[in-house]
Amino acid sequence: MEQKTEEFRRELAKQLRRIAESKPYKLVISKPAGEAAYHKIVVEEKESCYQAAAYTQKQVFHQNISKEHLVEYLISAVTAQYLQVNAWDAHKEHGLLISKKGKVTYRVSGKGANGPKAQTLHNRKKKYLLPEGAVIPPLVDMGIFTREGKVIQSMYDKYRQINRFLEIVEDGLRDYTSERINIIDFGCGKSYLTFVLYYYLHEIREKEVEIVGLDLKEEVIRDCNRAAEKYGYDHLRFEIGDISRYQASFPVDMVVTLHACDTATDYALYHAICWGAKMIFSVPCCQHELNRQIKTDTFSLMTRYGIVKERFSSLVTDAVRGNLLEYCGYKTQLLEFIDFAHTPKNILIRAVQTGSARALGDSAFAKIVPSAAKKKYLTEVTAMMEEYHLEPTLYRLLKESGRIVTECS
Repeated sequence: MEQKTEEFRRELAKQLRRIAESKPYKLVISKPAGEAAYHKIVVEEKESCYQAAAYTQKQVFHQNISKEHLVEYLISAVTAQYLQVNAWDAHKEHGLLISKKGKVTYRVSGKGANGPKAQTLHNRKKKYLLPEGAVIPPLVDMGIFTREGKVIQSMYDKYRQINRFLEIVEDGLRDYTSERINIIDFGCGKSYLTFVLYYYLHEIREKEVEIVGLDLKEEVIRDCNRAAEKYGYDHLRFEIGDISRYQASFPVDMVVTLHACDTATDYALYHAICWGAKMIFSVPCCQHELNRQIKTDTFSLMTRYGIVKERFSSLVTDAVRGNLLEYCGYKTQLLEFIDFAHTPKNILIRAVQTGSARALGDSAFAKIVPSAAKKKYLTEVTAMMEEYHLEPTLYRLLKESGRIVTECS
């Protein structure tokens, strides 16, 4: 009996290896024997591995399998648990049947018209705005691309995050028809995304681009200017400056602020509004201001627990910013954006001027939003401020400059 079992195992392994070596794009393991955990397992080829989907009656469990370990996986999954394996490669269909007495039968035939279709690389791989294979110097220096333009496997998350940011920007550019775009990047830091944004707009979108990155750190600014010179990005420069006092020397079409700390985001948004910037992309960070101010008797459970208070304060901060941007004539969305440090600070504010605002300019803020909508946006903000004893910096700046009036007419 032991000899027969060993012969069975060798024959089964031989045929499963034969199937694996044909480089199948899909396998179905079915007909469970005894008390198998799953009623079927579907294995499909992905770009760099195989993915197994194991089905119970109500759930499905996924597992990635390296292509080098497909044989081992099949032997482990099939032996003594399933009686049938079907597989498809580019030209053939493979069938493996196992009798209850341990007989292994292997058949191969031409792939029928009703067999599953192979997913080609073209329709399986997501099309990114920064295509793999292009040599993009900043991504090479960031360690995301090889010098041949291939994504380093361990950096795929960052590659996807960069493309996610560009997708959000691209959506904001949908109605932007000018061939020239002037951009201010507040709190640019090491400017990873600034370089990528310049490349995308200049090299792929073929726009005339002027970008100024602003930060307080002298060494960072020096290194960024050296990098811009190295890449030949003639219309990208970096300056030392304080967001709260910065004055732009040219008309600003887009303001970017990624992880500007606490009220620095408010000053960046305020300047963008005052300049009549057509687009704003902001990932706020460290929203401490309202966390220090917030207090309430009616909803004290929101301030009793430290972590709840911190997260609630951050959400209130960005909700208020969103409403104030709407009040000032921007169609505003708060979008999920996973940043490079994988922190919970993953909200991106995208604000795009409405068509009438673009045409009328800064002097027409009082006219571009219907009075009823303006009143609603502002009433929601002031009610929140009153209930939680808040004075947000962006509200204060807009009111002191006359851009907020108590009564909307």
